[in-house]
Amino acid sequence: MTESLKAQLERELKEARKERDRLRTTVLSSTLSELRNMEIEEGGEADDEMVKRVLTRALKQRKEAADQMRAGNREELAEKEDREAEILSDFLPPPLDEEEVRVMVREIVQDGTAEMGPVMGRLMPRIRGRFDGKEANRIVREELST
Repeated sequence: MTESLKAQLERELKEARKERDRLRTTVLSSTLSELRNMEIEEGGEADDEMVKRVLTRALKQRKEAADQMRAGNREELAEKEDREAEILSDFLPPPLDEEEVRVMVREIVQDGTAEMGPVMGRLMPRIRGRFDGKEANRIVREELST
């Protein structure tokens, strides 16, 4: 059986500590801390989907922070946020491009789902962690209007 995402994070954290990689240690330990908090909130052991949600949220926060740092002419801090985002993205599946998401939306619509809510409900589990939800929403609106 393959190793769970949570186990991968824990293993990588141990390796980062052995290598004395401060940035990686900090990023992984804070992510595991967020995961433990979510386990407490939801009252159960984290499965891969829960780990992906935590990773996706942390990745999005790092990207937004990097954008804000760049807007404030703080390039060195933006680069640090980018490096942290890179560490987190290693644990997520590769991102989807817009055309791949459009194909998924068209498949869902062809299956008979023609309203925004149900289409998004079927789409989001397939793209979570791999494509931005706001962009997916825009694509669904465009596809439904054609």
